[in-house]
Formats: sequence, structure tokens, C-alpha cells
Amino acid sequence: MALIFLVLGTIFLGIATPTEGGAMGAAGALALAYLNRRFNLSLLKQALDSTAKLSSFVMFILIGSTVFGLVFRAVNGDLWVEQLLGTLPGGALGFLIVVNLLVFVLAFFLDFFELAFILVPLLAPVATLLGIDLVWFGVLLAINMQTSFLHPPFGFALFFLRSVAPKADYVDKVTGKLTGGVSTAQIYWGAVPFVLIQIAMVAMVIAFPQLVGDFSKKVTEDTPLKIELQAE
Repeated sequence: MALIFLVLGTIFLGIATPTEGGAMGAAGALALAYLNRRFNLSLLKQALDSTAKLSSFVMFILIGSTVFGLVFRAVNGDLWVEQLLGTLPGGALGFLIVVNLLVFVLAFFLDFFELAFILVPLLAPVATLLGIDLVWFGVLLAINMQTSFLHPPFGFALFFLRSVAPKADYVDKVTGKLTGGVSTAQIYWGAVPFVLIQIAMVAMVIAFPQLVGDFSKKVTEDTPLKIELQAE
């Protein structure tokens, strides 16, 4: 409970941002391990080694996406994408439908990071050209890309559940009854309703943009202040 409060409680209370909440959780996990006398140098070394590897993976994705973006723009690929998506039938609505279908299909094979750092920079200029608010567009794509954690074959949520769910039948320690194991196919089929919920949320955000925020008020510049000095 203390660890949950350090992560989620500090975020909900406005004390920490989500990134800072992750740091609070890491510090809280270290403190709890120490209080329970399970903290040692080998465990700390293992945690630091895993964190360094994961951070390196993310950094190389960022480097690769940056290089790809530079090369793609050097051959005027961004202009080709802008002309292709900007002339879709249906205007902004047609663009949103095609883009969300594209992101949904690519999420079967690419992770959230790859989609965010490679695909989104190509779509944002087209959205701006069509008059779509980028904050709303970013939230819409984030909801869609969230499904990459749920669909097979590379959904991280499916892998997490597979790692903790028993494959073979086992005897429940509480009831003492024989309980059947969970197959990979059952995990995949169990994720289907949640994927459908994500798709329904995408459709609702497109149909009712006010769910994300009020973008009806435009930012206007204040009247310039004029100061006149009279010569004596």
C-alpha cells in the first residue's frame, strides 16, 4: 500500500509528475526492501544492470528514429506523406480514420516508442495543415497506440500475464482444489474485449472532441502597449 501511494498517490495529489512518480516508486521499493531485510548489493547490481540495458534500448530507438527522420526529410519524404494524406477524401475526418487504422495495424508489429518517435512526426504536419488541434490529436493517437500493449503477438501486457499465469494445472493453496492452468490462447482471447474498448474510445474521442478538452477558445494576442514620451 505504501508503494502504491508513493507512485499513484503523489501523482493524484499533484505532488509529483508521472516521471517523478516512477522515481518515487523506485526509491520506495529500495526502502521497503531494506526494511524487510531483503536488500543487498547483488540485488542492487542486478536492478542497475537491467535499468541500464533498458535505457540503452530506448536511447538507440531515439537515435534510430532521429536518423530515419533526417534521411526521410532529406529525400522529401515528409512532403510526399503530406500530399498523400492531405488529399484523402473526407477531409479531416477521412484523415483521422485512415491514420487511426494505420496506427492500429502497425501496433501489431511495432512498440509504442517506435510509433511515437517515427510515425507521429510524419503525421503532425498533416494534422496542422488540416486544422486539427495537435493536443487533441496527440491524445487520440496515444489512446490508439495503447492497444499495442494488448494485441498479439508482441503485446507487453500479454507477456506480463504469461509470466505470472500458471501453464499447468495446480492445487490452489486457499481452497485446496485443483485449478486449471492458463494457456497462451486463453490470454490472447481474454485481451480481445479490452482491445474493443480501446477502439470504442478512439471512436468516441473522434465523435466528441470535448472529452479531451475545450479547444473552442482561441489564444489571442493582447493589444500592444504603447508608451509615448513627451519631450520637455
